[in-house]
Amino acid sequence: MTNLQFLWFILIGVLFSGFFFLEGFDFGVGMLVKSFAKTSDERDVVIKTIGPHWDGNEVWLITAGGAMFASFPMWYATLFSGFYLVLFLILAALIFRGVSFEFRANMKTDTWRNFWEWAATIGSFCAAFLFGMLFTAMIAGMPIDKNGDMTAHFGDYVNLFSIVGGVAVTVLCLVHGLNFIRLKTSGSLRDRALSWNKILYPVLFAGEVVFAILLFFSTDFFDKKPMTTTAIVVALVIFTVLAYWGVLGNHEWLSFIGSGLSLISVVVLIFNGLFPRVMIANNPANSLLIKNSSNSPYTLHLMTILTFSILPIVLVYFIWSYWVFYKRLASPKQSA
Repeated sequence: MTNLQFLWFILIGVLFSGFFFLEGFDFGVGMLVKSFAKTSDERDVVIKTIGPHWDGNEVWLITAGGAMFASFPMWYATLFSGFYLVLFLILAALIFRGVSFEFRANMKTDTWRNFWEWAATIGSFCAAFLFGMLFTAMIAGMPIDKNGDMTAHFGDYVNLFSIVGGVAVTVLCLVHGLNFIRLKTSGSLRDRALSWNKILYPVLFAGEVVFAILLFFSTDFFDKKPMTTTAIVVALVIFTVLAYWGVLGNHEWLSFIGSGLSLISVVVLIFNGLFPRVMIANNPANSLLIKNSSNSPYTLHLMTILTFSILPIVLVYFIWSYWVFYKRLASPKQSA
C-alpha cells in the first residue's frame, strides 16, 4: 500500500464524516417537519432552519462518491453494483425530499402542502435509515467472488444487525436535528426540541448498547482491531453522554457538537474496521484491499494536487455561507 492510496482512503472517510455531520441534522430536521412542528407556521420555521444549507450539505455525498470512483474504481464498482437497489431507494428518497421543500413553498392548497410535508418527513427518514442499513450490512461481510462481483440475497441486506444499524443512525440524526433546531430557533420550538431530546437520548443509549453487542458478534472488528475498535466505541458513547449532558444543562453548542461527533465516530468506526480492506467478503480471500482496488499512481497524484488546490476555496465559501445565515429564527408566537 502506498502513501497516496492510504491518503485517499482517509480522504473518503473524511468526506463521509462531513456528510453525516452536516446532512445528519438536515435529515433530523426533515423527519421533524410533521411530527414536531404543530402548525403550518411552525413548519415554515423548521424548514427555514435548513433552507440555505441542505442542498450544499448533500455535495459532500456527491464528492465522496466521485472521489471513490476516481481513486478506488474497484471499490466503487462492487459497492454501487452490489447495493444498487438500496442506493436507488436512497436516491429516490433524497430526490423526493429535496423537491418537497420547493414544491411545498409553492402549493396553494392545504392538501398539497400536507402532501409535500409528509414527503419531506418520509424522505428524510428513509434516507437516514437506508444509509445506516447499507453501511452496517457492508461491514458484516457480503458474498463477493474473486472478481469482485457481489451476489447478495435479501437476508444479506436486511437482517437484525443492519436494521439495528439503520435505527441507530436514524435516531442519531434525529437528536442531531433537534440540537440544530435549538441552535437556530428561539421560543417554543427551541423549548420543545429540548424536551424531545430529554426523551430520545435514553432511547439512543439503549440503541448504542445493542449495536455494540451486535457489532461484536456480526463483524470481525473486535478480533482484528480490538484496541482501536473498543476505543472508538467508547468515544461514541462519551460523545453521546456529552451531548446528553448538554441537553440536561441546556448547553446548546455542547449538545450539537456532541451529537455531530457521535455521527463522525460511527464513520471512523467503519473505516477503522475496514482497513486495509475496502469491501469485506464472507470469504476473506475475496475481500477487496486498498492496495489492489485503487487507480494508478499517476491518477492519485494528479487528484491530490487538484484537491488540495481547490479545497481551501470551497471550505472558505462553505464556512461563509453558514456565517451569513447564523441568526436565530423566532417561533411563530414570538414573531406575531
